[in-house]
Amino acid sequence: MAEMYAECGLLRELADSSGVRLDDTVDSLTALDQLLPGWRDDPQVSQWLGTDAGLYLGTVIRRQVAGAHWQLAADGRPLMVLATGFELDVTALGHGWAEQGAPQLAAVYLAASDG
Repeated sequence: MAEMYAECGLLRELADSSGVRLDDTVDSLTALDQLLPGWRDDPQVSQWLGTDAGLYLGTVIRRQVAGAHWQLAADGRPLMVLATGFELDVTALGHGWAEQGAPQLAAVYLAASDG
């Protein structure tokens, strides 16, 4: 499941074309936060990109934050569960980032890594 979530094809295309390296670090999240949001002109692209951004955010958290793991919600949404038991709806967070610029991906990661 984790490998599937790490794919994020549309986000990787955007990152590559913008010179951002997606290396599963908070620095890559910060770089994504700095991109000019030209995709917001196309609601369909924003939706797909939001899903990808959320899944990438979850992937970074899972790989960098001790005890974090994926779990499916009852409705099938992927959640990132922290060691404390706190659940992050990463796709909803990604949609917020893609559509409105908030929350910033790096800020969510930093909050998650603080426990």
